[in-house]
Amino acid sequence: MARTFAIVGTGVIGAGWAARALAHGLDVVAFDPAPGSEAKLRAAIDNAWPALEKQGLAEGADRKRLSFARTISDAVGRADFIQENAPEREELKQSLLAEIDAAAKPGAIIGSSTSGLLPSRLQAKMANPGRLVVGHPFNPVYLLPLVEVLGGKQTTPETVEAAKEFYTSIGMRALHVRVEIEGFIADRLMEALWREALWLVNDGVATTEEIDAAVVYGCGLRWSLMGTFLTFHLAGGEGGMRHMLHQFGPALKLPWTKLVAPELTEELIDRVADGCEHQAAGRPIKELERRRDDFLIEVMALAKKYWPEAEGLEGRI
Repeated sequence: MARTFAIVGTGVIGAGWAARALAHGLDVVAFDPAPGSEAKLRAAIDNAWPALEKQGLAEGADRKRLSFARTISDAVGRADFIQENAPEREELKQSLLAEIDAAAKPGAIIGSSTSGLLPSRLQAKMANPGRLVVGHPFNPVYLLPLVEVLGGKQTTPETVEAAKEFYTSIGMRALHVRVEIEGFIADRLMEALWREALWLVNDGVATTEEIDAAVVYGCGLRWSLMGTFLTFHLAGGEGGMRHMLHQFGPALKLPWTKLVAPELTEELIDRVADGCEHQAAGRPIKELERRRDDFLIEVMALAKKYWPEAEGLEGRI
């Protein structure tokens, strides 16, 4: 397993990767050509460290294990795993990844933090394209566990599996995106909500504060435990997702949204309902409801500490 982690690009995402890796006891070598980048990186890590200490540091975790290289070659030459965090410009990333590839030792894996560019295109100029994966994290990288992992057409299956193992070893939930698609999974979902939110603001329906309140005090609390599908699975009562889709499915065609819904065929209902039943793993609806409710009670109690405006929250949800 990787013991030396290289960061190329030390902005918000790169700094987050560095902090997470240091907190898990790795040696971190960073590179960024921007003036003052080393000082900014160290300040960002110092700012994140108290939260990481509360979360619990791994054996050997130490901010002194960070070094800053002056060239890409010096940064990646001895690294076991390399994470690229350049701006979202395809040609820039292609050239940078080719340079990283040429300097990296054999067997090193290269991950790109791109939030939507396809790995098959990012591999275009690499001499060893089989070792590239996308490892798309979420801000703050040092705390949020999700990382979307996908390979391009030339990525070897072994590379994908090794990348998943590495990300898991530093406390992440590696979500394998099996189909190469722009925007991957999580950002496509967030972008759908984001588009709706912008329409609501644009049309004068709600302010940004009101829209955020709708998420924070409503759907967001439930989503943080069981996501979208299981939330709606419970909305169907004892009939679960199948009943919910048959009862409320026609509303998907009402002109409430700026997005076009898919045709709700019986095949689609079967796929969604079967998937929810698999997620439920045989647990009855009432058990899932109790689990959800216990979670919400604890989250709302915690909310009072961090959201002064959340007093009396229990009675409003």
